[in-house]
Amino acid sequence: MKTAQAPLASAFAARLRQRRENLGLHKQVLADAVGLSLTTIQQYENGQLPKGNHAIRLADALHCSLDWLLAGRGDKTSGIVEAPDARLMMVPIVEARLSAGKGSFETGGEVLRHYAFRWDFLRRKGNPTQMVLLRVSGDSMQPSIMHNDVVLIDQGQREPVPGRIYAVGVEDMVYLKVLDAMPGRLILTSINPDFAPIEANTGEQLGDLVRIIGRAVWVGRELD
Repeated sequence: MKTAQAPLASAFAARLRQRRENLGLHKQVLADAVGLSLTTIQQYENGQLPKGNHAIRLADALHCSLDWLLAGRGDKTSGIVEAPDARLMMVPIVEARLSAGKGSFETGGEVLRHYAFRWDFLRRKGNPTQMVLLRVSGDSMQPSIMHNDVVLIDQGQREPVPGRIYAVGVEDMVYLKVLDAMPGRLILTSINPDFAPIEANTGEQLGDLVRIIGRAVWVGRELD
């Protein structure tokens, strides 16, 4: 029985991985969408066949037919009413509060939860697979970005474009600032005129002292 199931399980694992990657989903994002652990998704992609209800949830999350996912029968979207550009993607909000004031310590990349965005919206903004949400601390970017706002950062956009807003790490601090450049230095400017610009030398130590984390491409606000 085990030998007979091996080719089926291997083919299922390949289709699962292919479909997930085609949709630009990280394993953890798929796990959260389906309600399974990351370990379970890894086991499935390594050739373990899913239980019946897990298979149905996987097919739903991957916008594909169950027959195609499990057995490779028919077209992957057979029987699915799918508008690819309207599908949702789950973006993680990480435990790393940006500073929009005097700076805050970078506390790491632990994922707190995920929020759903339309794929076509994210694709217009940049690379959906490189995006994270971070919560702002401070008032130096007011009135454009307020304290406690949530900012969408595209970590794939790290080349500085003057006048754009970036999440920037300077030594052990993280800032959300307008980025400008002059020969030999970066200038981090606040929108709030009460805050003085921060200048960072771009010499040989730039990689150690200044890290452009990514460009801010969207900001969201929770209403009281």
